[in-house]
Amino acid sequence: QVQLVESGGGLVQAGGSLRLSCAASGRTFNNLAMAWFRQTPGKEREFVTAINWIGSRTSYADSVKGRFTISRDNAKNTLYLQMNSLKPDDTAVYYCAGRIDISPTTPTQGSTYNYWGQGTQVTVSS
Repeated sequence: QVQLVESGGGLVQAGGSLRLSCAASGRTFNNLAMAWFRQTPGKEREFVTAINWIGSRTSYADSVKGRFTISRDNAKNTLYLQMNSLKPDDTAVYYCAGRIDISPTTPTQGSTYNYWGQGTQVTVSS
């Protein structure tokens, strides 16, 4: 089993920045492909970004390209999401997710991830 705990959410003005963290425990973190998803009330969960197990490949949703950066520190068992130039449309609960995967791929389908955190709220005011 893997336990994932997100932190770093909060309230920020449009144009501002936040950095989310996701601490992993319970299994070797560097066997996991990781991703960030987000969800707002009444909407389906949305893929944001993913990174492969070693951090050599990433993928991003078009809506966040150039503004968000995913990274990981396998020595610290931690995943990060640096969010810059935030917009009100970025307001959501952000979830980190993991799956056992040591391939080069960066899956974007939420259904393929086995482990999820509890989420952290990000609110961007206009």
